[in-house]
Amino acid sequence: MADTTLVTIFGGAGFVGTQVVQALARHGYRIRVAVRRPDLAGHVRPLGAVGQVTPIQANIRNLDSVRRAVAGASIVINLVGVGFEKGQQNFRAINVEGAANVARAAREAGAKSLVHMSAIGADPESPSVYATSKGRGEREVLAAFPQAVILRPSLIFGPGDGFFNFMGTLLRIAPVMPLIGGSSRFQPVYVGDVAEAAVMAAEGAVKGGRVYELGGPEVVTYKALMERIMAETGRKRLLIPVPGSLMKLPATILSMLPLPPIVTPDQITLLSMDNIVSEEAQRDKRTLAAFSIAPTPMGAVLSSYLWRFRRHGEFDKSTAA
Repeated sequence: MADTTLVTIFGGAGFVGTQVVQALARHGYRIRVAVRRPDLAGHVRPLGAVGQVTPIQANIRNLDSVRRAVAGASIVINLVGVGFEKGQQNFRAINVEGAANVARAAREAGAKSLVHMSAIGADPESPSVYATSKGRGEREVLAAFPQAVILRPSLIFGPGDGFFNFMGTLLRIAPVMPLIGGSSRFQPVYVGDVAEAAVMAAEGAVKGGRVYELGGPEVVTYKALMERIMAETGRKRLLIPVPGSLMKLPATILSMLPLPPIVTPDQITLLSMDNIVSEEAQRDKRTLAAFSIAPTPMGAVLSSYLWRFRRHGEFDKSTAA
């Protein structure tokens, strides 16, 4: 059934965002994709019918531009966040103040619902600066828009993801792989499930003013995750356990270069921490179960895009090498 409701989605041109935009388009919504550079977001237009999806300019660091982006919108979704700091794109400006700007503007515009994307581990008291900023961002969002739905996914996988594709690239060029926090546990969640949950939250399918933790059906250690990626890519590499404390100095030096860092000192801190759905969230049914979504296993998806990291691509039937 066609729906003329207007949705503004911040970060809709990214990995998760394009999945959310497609899901919204299938439901018939009119969609504004708020991005800093609309001229670089033309790829979102074909995700819906002609004229259904429109990129517009907005910067969540600028409250006035956020207000313009949400004007007339009944639903607001914020997927913007940074995992490392570069210049003005720092944790405080984006993960905290930017999140607050979107929530305040949504309230002022009279939006009926707000969905905010956070991350498992978000905690204002976390030893990780990133996780601290995400926790503070959640607090700001709920203060400005008490009925907001906050989603905390674990590591997200799917075509175009950052982690699995990055590790596949490293496996092609690195003879050995340093293993930091090998016993830390992760609960990878499929991007399609996260997108579906975001749309359902926007439509009021779950109770507002709550934090939902999204994880997949498998809990695996970081070491097991790396072994899984090696199996999927047919790349056999030696995994060398390295204490995080020894990696922080070279990570600090590398983060000073004018390139996206391979790993930051704060990400090393995160790798030493579990990234799984909490027992409290499971007990309160604040998981994918609240959305009646059966989580997709990694085995159903990983091979569909990690094949490109095999020695002979999709035609590679050989054992790991």
